[in-house]
Amino acid sequence: MRKITPISIMKKSLKVATLCAGLLLLMSYSPNRINAGDDLDREQVLLRLVMQSLQARHYAAVKIDDDFSKKMYKIFIDQLDFNKRFFTQTDLQTLAAYELQLDDEINNGRYQFYDLAHQLLNKRIAQAEQFCDEILAQPFDFTLNETYQTDPEKTKPAKDEADLKLQWQKYLKYYTMTRLSNTLDIQEQAKKNPNDTSAIRNKSLAELERDARDNTSKDFKEYFKRLRETEKPEQLSTYINAITATFDPHTNYYAPKAKERFDEDFSGRFEGIGAQLQQERGGLIKVVEIIPGSASWRQGELRAGDYILAVAQAGGEPVDVTTMRLDNAVRLIKGKKGTEVRLTVRKPDGTVKVIPIIRDVVIREEAYVKSSIISDKNNRKMGYIYLPGFYADFSNSGGRNCGEDMRKELEKLKAEGVEGIVLDLRNNGGGSLQDVIEMTGLFIEKGPVVQVKAKSGAPIVLEDTDPSVVYGGPLVVMVNSFSASASEILSGAIQDYKRGIVIGSNSTFGKGTVQTIMDLDRMLPAQFNSVKPLGSLMLTIQKFYRVNGTTNQLKGVIPDIVLPDNYSYLKIGEKQELYPLPPDEIAPLKYKALIENEAKFAKAKNNSKERVAKNPQFSLIEQTANRLKRLRDETEVSLNLEKFRAQQAKDREEARKADANLRFNSDLEFINAKADLPEINLDSTRIRKNKEWIGTLKKDVYLNEALQVLRDIM
Repeated sequence: MRKITPISIMKKSLKVATLCAGLLLLMSYSPNRINAGDDLDREQVLLRLVMQSLQARHYAAVKIDDDFSKKMYKIFIDQLDFNKRFFTQTDLQTLAAYELQLDDEINNGRYQFYDLAHQLLNKRIAQAEQFCDEILAQPFDFTLNETYQTDPEKTKPAKDEADLKLQWQKYLKYYTMTRLSNTLDIQEQAKKNPNDTSAIRNKSLAELERDARDNTSKDFKEYFKRLRETEKPEQLSTYINAITATFDPHTNYYAPKAKERFDEDFSGRFEGIGAQLQQERGGLIKVVEIIPGSASWRQGELRAGDYILAVAQAGGEPVDVTTMRLDNAVRLIKGKKGTEVRLTVRKPDGTVKVIPIIRDVVIREEAYVKSSIISDKNNRKMGYIYLPGFYADFSNSGGRNCGEDMRKELEKLKAEGVEGIVLDLRNNGGGSLQDVIEMTGLFIEKGPVVQVKAKSGAPIVLEDTDPSVVYGGPLVVMVNSFSASASEILSGAIQDYKRGIVIGSNSTFGKGTVQTIMDLDRMLPAQFNSVKPLGSLMLTIQKFYRVNGTTNQLKGVIPDIVLPDNYSYLKIGEKQELYPLPPDEIAPLKYKALIENEAKFAKAKNNSKERVAKNPQFSLIEQTANRLKRLRDETEVSLNLEKFRAQQAKDREEARKADANLRFNSDLEFINAKADLPEINLDSTRIRKNKEWIGTLKKDVYLNEALQVLRDIM
């Protein structure tokens, strides 16, 4: 097969820019060009360099005009005060004078708006700290019938200082009430246990309220301390990222310290929970990706798209991280192998859950492709292949890569006599272009796989040039809304070639772009060494397109068979981001689709539709999806403790019943390939883990339906 340069197309992609590209940049984009002899301070150099890079290399040219200024203004205000806890309407009126002036400020290298915004913010931070001290000095009355709006986008900024204090009053009351409610849950459990001698068991409500309030006070003292200690480079990065975010959500500026954290995430040293995090508007910390084989991946409950609200060490008090810088939150989350961390997370549906994770290093074996053999009542054999992620060891010529491993799994299953194969790409966040080209080539004769297009020039066609087909039998590909990038290319190609049936959620993630990382220091001549280090810029430089000319951007891959999903009615994926690049189309390529499969696939789709309509498990999943949408939409909560706890108990009971009713156990038989048994039987740990994995496959209602579809096309 054709060998191509490895380019990562994951949600966070890497490719180091060359010095030559940097020198070309310095000769482009005249409004902010850096010239020899310019007398510029660090902030001016950084601003000009970022703008030059964006204008010269970003895929989509963005005009720096009033429309750009308006977008950037909103992003920056949201980044400073997304939760609307600091700026009053008067403050915003003052700042609004710059709403259409930011393009001029950038072109002239000025920071007047930035300076004024931070001046007003610092004033309100000091005032809010005083509010907190006053409010938390007195007990809360949780018998009043007040409510609190938890969705900042449904909240209006405070009219004046008195209204601002009232908003803080409600927020602190809500914060304290949730802590108090959790403590009451613990107390109720303690009273049921006669051997529990903890002090919490016999405390009065007044004592528990005081404890909760004291802990809230400690949290916010630490919060305001962190705000005061925020360094200028970090504050400036917020402003620069307000600029980059107008281009697209994957274009980001990394200050030097942030770049160090980014490099650490991709170094392969994953001792901790194995989750990649990013800070979004309002400071919320979002799980971007779960590393296959990591502690989080094995635990199974933490998912991409979750927001981390609080972090607790084993047996310790939860620490709120919604008001914390990402690097500080990461320090709490990371830890030694074998220790426990408990994450309080908000799911995409709005539900809140505590997830315990035992920290560990990535177990690479669990991140590799693996397979199982399934037999039905008629002794017909089917194969199942699970690919948790696209992987390759570029630094080691003898290292494993997913393309070659997939080839081996296919050969193994063919040797066992399987009549069809299900390929599982659910929750697969992607990988390199080389791997996805190689893997697609295992299932098709030679032909194009994907098109890659930069901002100028014709699209580059990446193709499989090997006419051999490793596996040409019946194929079903499983995806969900967290299948991204390379997973979308592979499933899209299988669909376009009519090589197999794609089954899963409403759509895949919908990311159709490629990023590069540029070292800003390498862009500057020696005369500017005194302002270094400046950090790095990740920017979107390409889009990729399917062989039929369509894009996965925003739309994702739409499965041939769509199954009910818990998140069916929630916005998940690229389409929920702010200012994503729009979808478009380019000319289709010539490729040989297997038209002869159409009639067989159409019958399988109809059969699946009938089965799903009659399946009580999928009916329950549909009900859960509607319930989760309702929970997501109901963002106003009672500040009456009794009503709040009653609603919490009701929600938990609904979730418990749904989980109980959703229990499923397939009547199919799952076994291991004979070739895998020697390695599985090496020790008791491998035997136990394999048994657990086989057990999860039998309980997977989605896999069961995929296997039914596979039987229909065998």
